This record gives sequence, C-alpha cells and structure tokens, in this order.
Amino acid sequence: MFAVVEIAGVQYKVVKDDTIKVPKLNEKPGAKVKFDKILLIGDDKGTKIGQPLVKGMTIEGNVIDHAKADKVIVFKKKRRKGYRVKRGHRQDFTQVQITKIG
Repeated sequence: MFAVVEIAGVQYKVVKDDTIKVPKLNEKPGAKVKFDKILLIGDDKGTKIGQPLVKGMTIEGNVIDHAKADKVIVFKKKRRKGYRVKRGHRQDFTQVQITKIG
C-alpha cells in the first residue's frame, strides 16, 4: 500500500516503514505526528483518488531527527564590473518514519 500525502505544501509518495525528509516540523524527536492531507491511496485492489482529499484516512509517523541538508552555493557575478558575491545556504529538515497508512 502506498499513498501520496501533502506536507507543508510539498507532495510525497510514502510507503509503510519509509523514511522521508520533510521541511522542518515543530515536533521533538521521538514525537508522533499525523498527516491528514492525503491526495491518493493505492494498493493491490485499486487506487482511490481524493477530490481534493481522501476522506477518513490519516498517515502516522515518528519524528526521528532534525538536521540540515547539504550546502547550496549561490554565486553571483557581473562581468567586467568587479562584482562577485558567494553565499552558502543549508536548509533545515525533519526526518519522519511512516508507521501507519490508513
């Protein structure tokens, strides 16, 4: 069984016991979280598409850890002007392990 869920404006395809990286949540590691914006559910019997959401279904997960992604380098330059700027950015994310779909 799999599902497509929307978390913080981003859609993820999840399966039970799957670990996903989502934008940072305000939950402590070890806390349980529920996601109720389920857009699609699929299994061996068929697929159920929400209009816009599948009613009565939730996805549960455990927060594993908070971390930062790899550094992204932002380099700006204007030729022949002597203008160069180099900046880096690391986005915060939360690792969530999916425990239950349904």
